Amino acid sequence: MTYKTSILLADDHLLFISGLSTLLAEEQNNYDIFVAHDGNMVLQMVSDQQPDIILLDIGMPGIGGMEVLKYMNRVYPAIKIIMLSSYNDAHLIEKARRAGASGYLLKNCSIEELQRAIADVMEGKLSFPPIVHLPEHNAYTNPIAQQFNLTKREIEIIQLIKEELTNKQIADKLFLSLFTVETHRKNIMHKLKLNSAVSLMKFILDFKL
Repeated sequence: MTYKTSILLADDHLLFISGLSTLLAEEQNNYDIFVAHDGNMVLQMVSDQQPDIILLDIGMPGIGGMEVLKYMNRVYPAIKIIMLSSYNDAHLIEKARRAGASGYLLKNCSIEELQRAIADVMEGKLSFPPIVHLPEHNAYTNPIAQQFNLTKREIEIIQLIKEELTNKQIADKLFLSLFTVETHRKNIMHKLKLNSAVSLMKFILDFKL
């Protein structure tokens, strides 16, 4: 009897998880598929099903993906975890690696890439995308950052403001609380002596931050 790899798919986007589940179920019938829609459900299903691999959304509501990852590595270290994300972000990839993930996949990857990652992880290998070079925007290399004493985190938030992300979106992407992002933003405004979102964006564009 052929052994089937048991996979727990964990994502709160129902359409995405339904499509992924269908794709995997159709592939040579090599997988037993289970589905969870939030962090609490993941922990319950792990206790009940003991899957081989979890494909874990990095940004789930409630108990977030990173928190689940850390818990799993502490309590169920034998279960392999591949993080799923929409962001090809070097900071997130490295954070997942350090927290104990076996892999990191973008949600727009092909079924072949997904299968290869699952196979590699089951063989004890790691499956991470190539780390993109981080932008050299920090207090040591950027003259504007030096002039205004901006921290690395503040520069990081400025970059996301430039991409027109809301405070909530920035908080989700950096795994910070909304209050923390709002505090950083106030500190940035104070250091730059600005008093509006429009003036902040103009400053960012004028000084090419």
